[in-house]
Amino acid sequence: MPQRVRKLIGTVLMLALVVVWALGAMALAQGRVTELHWALQTVCYVLLGSLWVLPAGVLISWMERPDRKA
Repeated sequence: MPQRVRKLIGTVLMLALVVVWALGAMALAQGRVTELHWALQTVCYVLLGSLWVLPAGVLISWMERPDRKA
C-alpha cells in the first residue's frame, strides 16, 4: 500500500480514535471517577488524558513507514 493511501486511512482512523477516546473518557469520568478520592481522581484524569497517545503512536508509525521497492 502506498504511503499516501496509508496517510489518508491513518488520518481518518486518528480522528475516529480521538473522538471515541474522548467520549469514552468523558463517560467514564462522569460515572465512576467522581466517586473516588481526589488523589485517585487525579491519577485517572492523567491516565485518561494521556493513554490515547499509545495507539496514536502505533498508527503514526504505520502511516510513516516507507513504501516497499517494487
